Amino acid sequence: MCAMARPRKPLLSTDRIVETARTLVDAEGLAALSTRRLAAELGVSGPSLYNHFRTKDQILEAVADSVSAQVELSMFEDGRDWRTALHDWAVSYRAALRDHPNIVPVLARGPGRRPAGLRLADAVFGAMVRAGWPPSQATSIGALMRYFIMGSALGSFAGGFVDDESAYDPADYPHLGQAHLLAEQQEKIDERAFETGLGALLDGLAVQYAGLVREG
Repeated sequence: MCAMARPRKPLLSTDRIVETARTLVDAEGLAALSTRRLAAELGVSGPSLYNHFRTKDQILEAVADSVSAQVELSMFEDGRDWRTALHDWAVSYRAALRDHPNIVPVLARGPGRRPAGLRLADAVFGAMVRAGWPPSQATSIGALMRYFIMGSALGSFAGGFVDDESAYDPADYPHLGQAHLLAEQQEKIDERAFETGLGALLDGLAVQYAGLVREG
């Protein structure tokens, strides 16, 4: 008589831990993540996690890097000019952060030793140098773009207003008569603001680049 096979739990893996941790952070924020909570979500004992990660901070670093890995980098290798490549990369980067806003404070610390984060920094710097930017300015461009994109993901301008018209008394705020309507248009306003800022930033860099070409 054949013995019935016991049901098998999905094997615990680094990828599964990171995916579950990312889902938890997306849904409930950084404060919700603990090794105890994560183990419960995975249906394992807490010590099982330590075969893959020694600390909660290591898990958070891996979650952050998994978001960096979602940023498209092909635009730096497929022949697009530096300005178009920076624009398209910035849009892809912002999309990844928009999908995972709760992990942005961890990403804002910088790439550290995270492989995907380092590949991202390497791709931007390398593309700018190949385009003719001096290394020091290529570094500044990478930093500038990161500040801008991270800042755009830390909060919503439009979402910061309440939808209560009485909150904006014309006697106190004569120019905010329509401010109560901003929240319902949050996505559209934030997207337009990002594209406006990105265009202005790239326009300024293009002026600098033209000067470099003339001097060269």
